[in-house]
Amino acid sequence: MILAGFNDLMWFVFLGLLVLSIFCFVDAALRREDAFRAADKNTKKFWLILLGVAVAINLFAGGFFLLAIVAIIANIVYLVDVRPALIRITGGSGGGRYRGSSSDGPYGPYNGGR
Repeated sequence: MILAGFNDLMWFVFLGLLVLSIFCFVDAALRREDAFRAADKNTKKFWLILLGVAVAINLFAGGFFLLAIVAIIANIVYLVDVRPALIRITGGSGGGRYRGSSSDGPYGPYNGGR
């Protein structure tokens, strides 16, 4: 009885990890290629391959806990390091141009000489 409850809990954990992996992969796929280079975070192709492997690991190698840990680490690195840098570069937009205010100059906002 306790073992069945633990198996149910682990099923939900692996499902959550799969959803996290898919989110990271889709988010990386929607980001611009030049944003990865501008943020100095390797290339978009590298991250798509790494996160795609993480999705495959979570889909097919659920029983191999060591592989799941590798996939979790790849997703965490993307979420806490790469994604915030990409958001800073693109101004929060995924694939579009930077959407600053109309008074933004090439070095930041223009404050009228104050």
